[in-house]
Amino acid sequence: MSDSESQAQDTFSDAVVWITGASSGIGEALALELSRRGARVVLSARRRQELERVQDRCVRNGAAPEKLLVLPLDIVDYDAMPAAVESVLSEFSRVDMLINNAGISQRSFCLDTDMAVYRKLFEVDVFGQIALTKQVLPVMVRQGSGRLVVTSSVAGKVGVPDRTGYCAAKHAVMGFFDSLRTEVAHLGIRVSTVIPGFINTNVSINALGGGGKATGQKDADIAGGMDVARCAALIAEGLAAGVEEIEVGEGAEMDLLNLKKTDPQQAFRLLETMARQVLSTRPQ
Repeated sequence: MSDSESQAQDTFSDAVVWITGASSGIGEALALELSRRGARVVLSARRRQELERVQDRCVRNGAAPEKLLVLPLDIVDYDAMPAAVESVLSEFSRVDMLINNAGISQRSFCLDTDMAVYRKLFEVDVFGQIALTKQVLPVMVRQGSGRLVVTSSVAGKVGVPDRTGYCAAKHAVMGFFDSLRTEVAHLGIRVSTVIPGFINTNVSINALGGGGKATGQKDADIAGGMDVARCAALIAEGLAAGVEEIEVGEGAEMDLLNLKKTDPQQAFRLLETMARQVLSTRPQ
């Protein structure tokens, strides 16, 4: 075991970690990784059956069953959130870390996108994260400690084609949690933002098209992206080390992220070329 893995093991041992979007993708991988490291993990998403499948995977991976709580929650059902928080406190007495990971993506140009799609992206990717954070934050204030985490994206730092709504939503959560960090530090509460690049999950299959239906297709970039288990391990190590902005990826998208920081004009021109390439693949 490396020093970083040992540190992560110690950090998460018996810590109560609540993960939304835990039924698939990065959320599922984090549940496996953190429960393996000894955390008490709350699994939330809409589908109980999928959460129970993840729970079973965690147990087979070495997690103690009593350290896992299946807690179905629709991230846009604000009225259900107070009871969900009480369920977590009843089971584990505290919340040491909330990982706001629920989300949905998009694949459509602005001219082809219904306003209802933009609203749904913001409801799920922004307002749902804010609403649950507001419910958990007072718990952490009473504890005098805690870490609030949100899964953003390279799209939360770079405006890329075919994702105007997704980029807007991910930029929004970056702004919210960056601002929240400044407000809660004096209370002993920390904030980390996670910035994944292309990770091999079903995110593009579930992404919304311009009319609001899932595309049902996996992007080549996503299919060739970082292994999701590797992604979760790197996120865990970053959280254990107290990193406040965790970039995780291994492809050209990470170079683009760096280019946006160092030479935004060049990044804009490159992204315009990418947009033309996307259009060239669309039926006329």
